Amino acid sequence: MSNDQGVPAEGMTPQGTSARSAPAEDLSLLATERRDERFADLDTRSTLGVLEAMNDAEAQVPRAVASALPALAALVDAAAQRIEAGGRLIYVGAGTSGRLGVLDAAECPPTFHTDPSTVQAVMAGGRGAMFEAVEGAEDDPELGAADVRALGLGPRDVVVGIAASGRTPYVLGALTEARGAGALTGTVTCNPGSPVAAAADHPIEVVVGPEVLTGSTRLKAGSATKQVLNMLSTAVMVRTGKVYGNLMVDVSVTNAKLRDRAERLVRTITGADAEQAARALTASGDRVTVAAVMLQHDLDRPAAEAALELAGHRLGRALEHG
Repeated sequence: MSNDQGVPAEGMTPQGTSARSAPAEDLSLLATERRDERFADLDTRSTLGVLEAMNDAEAQVPRAVASALPALAALVDAAAQRIEAGGRLIYVGAGTSGRLGVLDAAECPPTFHTDPSTVQAVMAGGRGAMFEAVEGAEDDPELGAADVRALGLGPRDVVVGIAASGRTPYVLGALTEARGAGALTGTVTCNPGSPVAAAADHPIEVVVGPEVLTGSTRLKAGSATKQVLNMLSTAVMVRTGKVYGNLMVDVSVTNAKLRDRAERLVRTITGADAEQAARALTASGDRVTVAAVMLQHDLDRPAAEAALELAGHRLGRALEHG
């Protein structure tokens, strides 16, 4: 049973059964928990042999991701619509899965000049769990529900649950709460037919099979998860106009390396020389898109910003039409 917000009642799992009385799961049946007999002699191999085994196993990751691309494309398109309408992309996970969500969210502001609230991550156990495991946090569905409830979710938001196992109670609780609030939901899992996948509008299942080191899902499962999250956030930014060609034109200029990159971007886009690009970038407030429009149409900063606004912040349109 649940309350009016779709949150599981105290002591209940998202499926409505008591957490205490629910039958124990046979986790050995999960693909990510099974033993890969090809590597049963891992501890007796040479160092090079251990590394070759790991490298060979990782070769399965791109194939598994490729099979999930149609489902991922549907999630990207649905998420981009909501982000453009002012919504947020929110990752939810525990352990390695949660940390990968935090990593992807943290990299969006410097890469795409997004507001930190646009792409967020919620992790079981809170911020401290990023660096030190918080035992038991992932087993509490109510904690997951409470953590996303605190964000004030609405229909424009997108909540993506990340769980290699596909059965993490914390993530299930968060997804139940998110759907109750009208948010779009997606998941990234590494086991087929999981409860977490069943709880989402857009499940992404990347089935990489058993790990070289049995059960260590920071390996293949972690690689697959990071690749999918990279694809998801990057493709959403492409769809929402943060990219021109294959150039990340909304980069935040926060250090010397990024200033050099920004100046080179302005030169590449407009054909300006180094001095012109540097001067325009400074005048634009260190915004590559604004500097490019200023140079292309001989505009001052306010006029260039207005042109970008009129073009829906798509640099290609602003450069073409001014």
